[in-house]
Amino acid sequence: MKYLEIIEKENGVKELWLNRPELHNAFNAELIEEMISFFESLGNERLIILSGRGNSFCAGADLNWMKSMKDYTKEQNFQDSKRLARMFAVMNECDIPIIGRVNGHALGGGVGLVGVCDYVVASGDAIMGFTEVRLGLIPAVISPYCIAKIGESNARAWMISGERFPAEEAKRMGLVHDVVLVSDLDTRIEEIKKRFLSAGPVAARESKKLIRGVMKNLKASEDFTCEMISERRVSAEGQEGMRALLEKDKPNWMKK
Repeated sequence: MKYLEIIEKENGVKELWLNRPELHNAFNAELIEEMISFFESLGNERLIILSGRGNSFCAGADLNWMKSMKDYTKEQNFQDSKRLARMFAVMNECDIPIIGRVNGHALGGGVGLVGVCDYVVASGDAIMGFTEVRLGLIPAVISPYCIAKIGESNARAWMISGERFPAEEAKRMGLVHDVVLVSDLDTRIEEIKKRFLSAGPVAARESKKLIRGVMKNLKASEDFTCEMISERRVSAEGQEGMRALLEKDKPNWMKK
């Protein structure tokens, strides 16, 4: 794969590394398709460790990808959003436990990846944020998974403002489970791996199915969230936000 690095470890563990470090592991259409392919092709694995190469976990959307969607019609944006939604869905519906190793910033869609992990260890210097609103957009596709973890009150506090928050705040709201020094990250991941591998393989998978069954309303929200983000992308404000980002300018609502 071009943008993913897959390492097979012992005891049925696979490490999955986002591998665009020069672009802070940002999403583009190819990376999204590679992620979908990886999760749809899993078999008898027992554990997935998800992390990012370089200094960032995932910075959200790639600027060139955003530039292309700026000129999409609403229908094209809807279909594009459906592929992004599919990526998060196949991760969320994966029966194999996913451990997030958040080694740096996780912004926008990067927080969505954190949201679909079953257990998350973050480095103390990691910064997160639902930053979409500061581009005139909304965290639509990732919202079902993240709200399920952080609750309505935290969603209102952070999704509406778009303010970034530290790893300790992410832990307080339930998005992250452990915060450690970056030098201790791998040691803690090894400890968590042992904990998850001590569970019966079938029981672990069935437990994930149980939880999804309780949270089954997530799938019903997919078209709603894709409709909302496709509307924002073609809106005047969304277009202005993306223009400002691409041109390294402030959007007009910050110039007043």
